[in-house]
Amino acid sequence: MDYLTDPVFLSRLQFALTTAFHIVFPPLTIGLGIFLVVLEGMWLRTKNLAYYRHFRFWSGLFALNFAVGVVSGIPLEFQFGTNWGPFSATVGNFFGQVLGFEGTMAFMLESAFLYIMLFGWKRVGPKMHFFATIMVAFAASLSAFWIMVANAWMQTPSGGHLAGGIFMVDNYWAAIWSPDLPVAFLHMLLACRGTCLVRGGRHFRHDIFFNKNVGFFLKTFKIAVVAAIVVTPLQALIGDVNGQEIGRLQPAKVAAIESHWNTNKPGEPAAWNMLAWPDPEHERNAFEIPVPYGLSLLITHSLTGQSRVSRISPSRTGLPSSCRSTPSGSWSAWASS
Repeated sequence: MDYLTDPVFLSRLQFALTTAFHIVFPPLTIGLGIFLVVLEGMWLRTKNLAYYRHFRFWSGLFALNFAVGVVSGIPLEFQFGTNWGPFSATVGNFFGQVLGFEGTMAFMLESAFLYIMLFGWKRVGPKMHFFATIMVAFAASLSAFWIMVANAWMQTPSGGHLAGGIFMVDNYWAAIWSPDLPVAFLHMLLACRGTCLVRGGRHFRHDIFFNKNVGFFLKTFKIAVVAAIVVTPLQALIGDVNGQEIGRLQPAKVAAIESHWNTNKPGEPAAWNMLAWPDPEHERNAFEIPVPYGLSLLITHSLTGQSRVSRISPSRTGLPSSCRSTPSGSWSAWASS
């Protein structure tokens, strides 16, 4: 039970719990923002009051998700300093600015127009109100962009160099558009849309099944079904591309995630472990349920594609040694030092 007094483990646990709670709300907010734009646009075009009533109904849930996302997101940003002080001191020249951009550029923009969207019905004209809704949806996606910039940069750091233990930016454009960003950001945006559609569809389906307000919910249920038919395969496609990118850019990270301890030989397949219990001390899995050829197919689209594993000396990361050669692994080592 020594891990219960280990500050690194406790820092990870606190950060993980905060993140797990927070991530429930922003995807719904981002997805609902686009949905609200569609509803208000349909109302302005058709003058059908059903779209207006749906907009008022879902905008209330949007405001609730937005509020909880803000309340849970602020502690999450502070935990970079409280839990990962050395990491923040090392990369703050860029990482701190990106988080600042998210707050001052996206959050403030969204907050300003959110007031007009929620309470401006009798204070501004229909076109101005529609513009406010568009800006709220845009700002929500812009917030996701800056957060994904920070996340992608931690995965594939670029655009600078280390000098005296501090990351110095040489090229802001290269740092922002790190190799992992394009596919990862698109994957997240589609995930937000899909989450919103599934959550909304569940609500519509429940009320329609129990014959509650069928006429009200059936209209937007049809919209959600059509949108889901488009978004779902796109999400699967981009997720597959993202998996291949991770396999190319961070092979050791893939090996660590999948508990894959040894590089498979040329011509031999790499299995994907559906379930595994890693044994870091002996660098093997104490228990595993493998799917033959699975990992090779996922990251290379080949039955015998290689999943490369690299090893360096043990550190305090507490992760399998196969993880420690990745850029993000080096950030983790600084954070826990």
